[in-house]
Amino acid sequence: MDLFFDVLPVPEVLKKLADYWQPDVTAVEEVALTEALGRVLAQAVTAADDVPPFSRSTVDGFAVRAADTFGASEGLPAFLNILEDIRMGQVPQKELDIGDTSCIATGGMLPPGADAVAMVEYSETVDDCTVAIVKPVAPGENVIRRGEDILGGTQLLVAGQRLRPADIGALAAVGTTRVLVRQAPKVGILSTGDEIVPPATVPAPGQVRDINSYSLGAAVQAAGGEPVYLGLAEDKFETVHAAVKDGLARCDLVLLSGGSSVGDRDVSAKVLAKLGPPGVLVHGVALRPGKPLLAALCQGKPVFGLPGHPASALVTFNLFARPVIERLLGLTPAPRPSLRARLTRNLASASGREDHVRVRLLSEEDGLAAEPILGKSGLITTLVEADGTIIIPSECEGLLAGEEVEVYPL
Repeated sequence: MDLFFDVLPVPEVLKKLADYWQPDVTAVEEVALTEALGRVLAQAVTAADDVPPFSRSTVDGFAVRAADTFGASEGLPAFLNILEDIRMGQVPQKELDIGDTSCIATGGMLPPGADAVAMVEYSETVDDCTVAIVKPVAPGENVIRRGEDILGGTQLLVAGQRLRPADIGALAAVGTTRVLVRQAPKVGILSTGDEIVPPATVPAPGQVRDINSYSLGAAVQAAGGEPVYLGLAEDKFETVHAAVKDGLARCDLVLLSGGSSVGDRDVSAKVLAKLGPPGVLVHGVALRPGKPLLAALCQGKPVFGLPGHPASALVTFNLFARPVIERLLGLTPAPRPSLRARLTRNLASASGREDHVRVRLLSEEDGLAAEPILGKSGLITTLVEADGTIIIPSECEGLLAGEEVEVYPL
């Protein structure tokens, strides 16, 4: 329990965990493309086919030899002979020679001999067999060439890449319907507290509904993990111990919310010490919200005792638990994306403590403004109303209105 008074800066907490824990990445599984969004590729994907598999038109118009249109104008159009009408999904039957053209629809296959498409807007039909082109086109204009999007035999996606919607589309384009991905790390979630009841229960006086199981479960899913709900536990050593032990047997990482402080009913630190070695690595972090964080290693697996206040629980999850999930997936930590905005008011901070302040973003004529949302860490609405957070560094005693700040989206 003395560790609580040895409050560490955020970077030191992360380093201490990294020093004690070197994870093995999760196993590989094969999933259907429809289930692959957000998953992490375990194996690079090489394109088997060209995309598109043929040169195609991007507009409605006339497939042409670009050279036949050079110098064309409304006063002196290029008159071309129409050979056929090429519709989508149809293979052209005739090759273009000098002075020839074929009608073509958007997406239609370019006929042999053609290297461009003249838009229908810049053409005038003379008769059933002749069209006048009134604007020249350059080679390749209004055309996607075979393999221009994806060239067969090239690496399309690399191992360790988290799949985005566009990646799913690219995989479909080359005919890949199943992919090898890292299994989602299983993350046990336990809410502790005598006053906590399930959301479907009408709270009696002195009781509150469980928020953290659900907000943390959603955060785990967003990070690429699979939440395993361990239920609710009263503030009793035996009850919490049994639940955490069960979580360690079933999961790669365990999160407790509540009971991480030093009150008589706060048993999390005692439980994690018992489940070591090494047990508790950190008890207390120089952070607001989130000071009473517990970081432990039990039976070779990381365990975090997160504060019970909802805003504190999510802030500490993003700082400490999310990187653990990413390491289990084999992901290399990357800088968090951020936006630049002008702070709308002064903010004070205690030196030696890193402050994470929730803000909403406002549009201004010359950019974005960040308006702080002030409220206690027990209020979930401070996050609901926020678009992101700003960080006041531990060596800083505050920020002034008008300063430019980095906003990290939630």
